[in-house]
Amino acid sequence: MKTIKTLLLLVAITFSTVLFASTAPKSEDPSSLTKEIAELLKNARFEVEQDVEALVTITFNKYDEIVVLSVETEDAEFKNFIKSRLNYSKVTASLVNESDHYIVPVRLTKR
Repeated sequence: MKTIKTLLLLVAITFSTVLFASTAPKSEDPSSLTKEIAELLKNARFEVEQDVEALVTITFNKYDEIVVLSVETEDAEFKNFIKSRLNYSKVTASLVNESDHYIVPVRLTKR
């Protein structure tokens, strides 16, 4: 009887360990994230005199929304444009770790 109880306990621990360990990690696909960010930044409603570049530091919250941490650029209008378009925009690209910070280079070219 003692052997059966021990065996059942061992089987229960094994199955519970397997259930906790079998969570599928999200796969990171930077190309799909880049495409989504490019789509969000399309159709700027202001004209630029010359090409403008910025380094945007972003992270993601638990709802897969972009959180803009900082925008490093000289142009204030471009900075506000990036913040308004990207901040709290939902993305469908899956990420490995939501606590990571990503630096995304953004360039707006003269048409």
